[in-house]
Amino acid sequence: TKLALYEPPFIVDDSRPPTPEDFGPHLAELVAAGRRDAAVEYWMTIVVGAPAEGIAQMRQSPMWPGLESVAHTLPYDIAIMGDTQSSNPSALAKWTTVTVPTLVMDGTLFNGSAEGHAFMRSGADALADVLPNAQRRTLDGQDHGPADDVLVPALKAFFLG
Repeated sequence: TKLALYEPPFIVDDSRPPTPEDFGPHLAELVAAGRRDAAVEYWMTIVVGAPAEGIAQMRQSPMWPGLESVAHTLPYDIAIMGDTQSSNPSALAKWTTVTVPTLVMDGTLFNGSAEGHAFMRSGADALADVLPNAQRRTLDGQDHGPADDVLVPALKAFFLG
C-alpha cells in the first residue's frame, strides 16, 4: 500500500554526465564473454563513479567475488533503467501513473563525500516531482548504504505514521 525508495540512480540534468549510449551493449558483451571482473569494473567506473584507486581497493576486498558472481545481472539493471540515465528528466514521466504513496529518499553523501552527490539529489527530486503522492526526505550524513539507526526511523514514520 506504500512504497519507499532510496537514491534512485536517475541522471536527469547536467549534474553528472549521462551514461554512454553504448554502455548497455558493451556491458552485455563483457558478460557474454565471461569477463565478469571487467563488467563489474566497467559498471563501478561508469555508473557508480568509483575512481581507479577505489576499484583497485575493491578488487582486494572480500566483496569483489560477490560482485563478480552477480555480474550477469548488470545488463538487466541497465534494461530496467532505460533512458533514465540520459540527462533528460522527461524520461521519468512514465511513472506519473504510480499513485501509491511513495517516500523518495536520498542521503547527503556520495562515495563517502558530499562532492558528486548532486545527481542523486536531482534524480530523487525529479522522481518525487512526477509521482502524484510522493513525500521527499534527505537523510543527513548518509551514503548509498544508510545506517539502520537513521533509515529505520524514517521508514517507520512513513509506513506507520
